[in-house]
Amino acid sequence: MRPIHASQRVAVLADSQNLYHTAHSLYSRNIDYTEMLSAAVDDRELVRAIAYVIRADSPAEEDFFEALEEIGFETKIKEIKTFADGSQKANWDLGMTLDAVTLASKVDTVVLCSGDGDFARLCTHLRHEGVRTEVMGFGSSTAEELEDAADSVVDLSEDEERFLL
Repeated sequence: MRPIHASQRVAVLADSQNLYHTAHSLYSRNIDYTEMLSAAVDDRELVRAIAYVIRADSPAEEDFFEALEEIGFETKIKEIKTFADGSQKANWDLGMTLDAVTLASKVDTVVLCSGDGDFARLCTHLRHEGVRTEVMGFGSSTAEELEDAADSVVDLSEDEERFLL
C-alpha cells in the first residue's frame, strides 16, 4: 500500500448518481461536494476532479451542474436513455473506468467517490499499475469488494455533518 504524502498528484472521480441516490435513500439529504473534494484532495496536488452526472430534465439540475463547476469539478454529462418499454438507463461506469485508466500515468492517487462494486476491478488494476486507490462512499452501501480492493476507504456516514447538506 502506497502511503499518502503532500506531493502526491490526485484525481477525484465522483459518481454523482451513486452518491445522490445513496444520500437520499439513507438521509434524504444532498452531498456537500465542496467538503468531499477537500477531504479527497487532503492537502495534496489536485490534477483533475470530474463529476459524472446524468441529465434527467429536472428543474434544478443545471444549477447543480454549475455549482459543481464552481467548486472545481469538471462535469461530464450523459443524457438518460428511455427505451421503447419505458425503462430508462444511464450510468457512467465505463466512462469513469476509462478516465481513471487514462489518468493513471499522470497521477499518484485516484479517489473514487462511489460505493459501486463494479469499480473493484478498476482499483485492482490501478494498484497493479502503482497508483494508490482511495474510495469515498457511504459505508452501509459501499460494496465490500470495492472496500477490499482499495488502499483506503472513507465512510462519508461517519461525518454526516461535514459531508451532507
